[in-house]
Amino acid sequence: MKITFIQTGGTIDKDYPKTTKGWAFEIASPAVHRILEKINLPFGYDVVELYKKDSQEITNEERKFLLKECNSLTTDKIIITHGTDTMIETGLFLANNTAKLIILTGAMRPERFSNSDAAFNIGTAIGAINLLEKGVFIAMNGLIIPIENAGREEKTGQFIDVRFHYYSIKKKL
Repeated sequence: MKITFIQTGGTIDKDYPKTTKGWAFEIASPAVHRILEKINLPFGYDVVELYKKDSQEITNEERKFLLKECNSLTTDKIIITHGTDTMIETGLFLANNTAKLIILTGAMRPERFSNSDAAFNIGTAIGAINLLEKGVFIAMNGLIIPIENAGREEKTGQFIDVRFHYYSIKKKL
């Protein structure tokens, strides 16, 4: 088995690289490199640095380029690191145009932060990609969500499976 990781940017890859006269985070090298080097993986992987953008700045043209990249890969197992703000939109775009297994993941805090969820989300995505066959999913907050059922809880920003979230809200009433 081989997995291809594609970096698109987002919080997971943010860093504060300036030592002087800097004031903002920048999207740096793929966090997945630092996460995976700590693990003795029993499979091969590649990391493709596609673009380094905040997900709010990703255009439909860039989504088309991402799709073209995914479809051109020889592997059918792809994990995309992506910003959380437009992860669902990108996933829905990909789902309508590919037959591969794609999991989008990211982080609420940069991988460089000690309290980041980045490694947990990458691990969740890797576990899921070993069990699923095809489709587009989100791996966030300990959940694997089919893209067509993905949503966000407005107050917390957590990703949810809207099928189950509806029932939990109804149950509380």
